Amino acid sequence: MYDLFIMDLGGHDANVQTLAERFPHAKTVRYYDNHLDTIRRCIAKARTPWIWVIASCCDYTDFDFEYRAVPWEAYQLHCWHSGYEKFGDTFLINVDEFKKQWDIALLEWYKEVNWHYPGVPRLPWPVLETATEDITQELKQYKFDAPYVWVNEAVDFYPPLWNKRAFYSFNDAGSISIAPRDVQAYLGKQIYDYPYIIKQKQEYLTPDLLDIIYISNGEPEAERWYTHLAQTCGREVKRIINVNGRALAYKAAAELSSTPWFFTVFAKLEVVKDFDWAWQPDWLQEPKHYIFNSRNPVNGLEYGHMGVIAYNKRLVLETDDWGLDFTLSRAHAVVPRVSAIAHYNTTPELTWRTAFREVLKLKDDIVKTGSVESGYRMDTWLSVGDGDHAEFSLLGAADAVDYYNKVNGDYTELMRSFEWAWLREYYSSRYSV
Repeated sequence: MYDLFIMDLGGHDANVQTLAERFPHAKTVRYYDNHLDTIRRCIAKARTPWIWVIASCCDYTDFDFEYRAVPWEAYQLHCWHSGYEKFGDTFLINVDEFKKQWDIALLEWYKEVNWHYPGVPRLPWPVLETATEDITQELKQYKFDAPYVWVNEAVDFYPPLWNKRAFYSFNDAGSISIAPRDVQAYLGKQIYDYPYIIKQKQEYLTPDLLDIIYISNGEPEAERWYTHLAQTCGREVKRIINVNGRALAYKAAAELSSTPWFFTVFAKLEVVKDFDWAWQPDWLQEPKHYIFNSRNPVNGLEYGHMGVIAYNKRLVLETDDWGLDFTLSRAHAVVPRVSAIAHYNTTPELTWRTAFREVLKLKDDIVKTGSVESGYRMDTWLSVGDGDHAEFSLLGAADAVDYYNKVNGDYTELMRSFEWAWLREYYSSRYSV
């Protein structure tokens, strides 16, 4: 009878107990970070010329422990697959032959390995069903008792355990993944802090499409662009109408959304026909808003202003202290794709209001950060105008700079630009309506 060692990787205590009862002579050994170092500990304790080294994560109900290597295979390391993973967790080892290669750095470097397939089925890993889309923080707080945990759903996949255990994701969003215990030592704000990430996209695990929510507040062409959106996207569009103030409108949209992120489309936007409504946020990053570019038909600029935004629902609802730009007040990223043409120049007031609000933000950014990019954009707003009501785009931009200087950048005064009623009154005071 060969010595038998059970590598206890954690998480399957009942299986360890079953194996110990089945093999009273077996020794349970604590797992030492990787298979090679753990096997070395077993070899050091061996009393027989051959030993079995098996794993607590495998089901040995039907395994044949009577197997013996034929003489011409005596120098080989025998390894049984775990499921269909070649680098398995069940070994029959010639002790003297192993000692000849004692100093190898990785088990993969063993000169001769006899791979046995079919092998041994693995027991299932636990599943962490996340309460939020912030899987980084949830994994930081998770109490690992096994080498791996599934995130949200278990799939037909067997990760290798020998060394440098990777984090695997299985769909475009990364919302279905499997995470190794090792990941916790690296995590800060995102999964990408971990150096070993492999994306194994599975087509059948396509995540749910994000809700599309249309926000309008009396814009002259709101119905036209709503109809265009519904025809272009080819699926349900939810709608928020006449909520006073951008922040409150965003929060109303978040309440209406049934998905963790939702596309927000504003009533000035002619969404481009090839916009990808199957796009997904990256769950491996920290939760954030994603801003798509739009094309300004008056001054030719293309950047995030007025573009489609994929808002993170939870961040929107939790934001109670925002700056001049609600979206930029929380973590955000730009997706450099044109999502729409921003037809803001439909009436003098709407054209002026849009330019006024945007240039206030640009001016504030220039003062606070010295941004060259914001400087270029503001100069363009101030100097370039073509098309319907272009003069009011130029006036709105100039009035914004004048107002900013007049209030000396006072934050409370600048925040008035969030309210439609104040904007209308300020516009009326300068231009008779």
